[in-house]
Formats: sequence, structure tokens, C-alpha cells
Amino acid sequence: MGPGKVALLEAIIDTGSITAAAKKMGMSYRRAWMLIDQVNRCMKAPVVTTSPGGRDGGGTNVTPTGLELIKRYRSIEREATAVTGADIRALTKLLADD
Repeated sequence: MGPGKVALLEAIIDTGSITAAAKKMGMSYRRAWMLIDQVNRCMKAPVVTTSPGGRDGGGTNVTPTGLELIKRYRSIEREATAVTGADIRALTKLLADD
């Protein structure tokens, strides 16, 4: 699990579809689907469910498991940043300007 997969899950929440989420993130639908499938396979319960399109339209939903995954990941990220903030700022100063 990493920041890209979490951002994709958040984009799915924002857009309601894998297609729109992939477009929002600048990736192909296939790549987005592969990432979601990979996460779903790693978890005890799916993080994303889909319903086929058609007259009523399809859709993609992030499940309660997916919401918990996002919540926990973002919590770990905040705590890690708080602990390592000084080192991150120091390393950033070493980067070359673009």
C-alpha cells in the first residue's frame, strides 16, 4: 500500500468511477483497475466494489474496508511526517532547483 493507491481510492470517492478517477490522476483505466484489483486481493474484504453500466449507469464504491484503509494510512502518514519533519525539511534543502 502506498500513496498512489490511497490517492486513487480517494479519487474514486470524489468521482464515483474508476474511469473518472484514473483520468483525474492522469493514468489509464487499465492501470487504475490493476491497482484496485491488487489491493482488493490483498485484503480480507474488498476495498472497492463496482456495478456494471447500462441504462441506470454503473458506478464504483469504496467500501467500509476501503474507507478504514484510507483512514489508517493517512493517520500513519501524519504521524510519520510529524516525527520526521525536521529531517524531511533538511533533505529538501539538499535537492537541486528545477
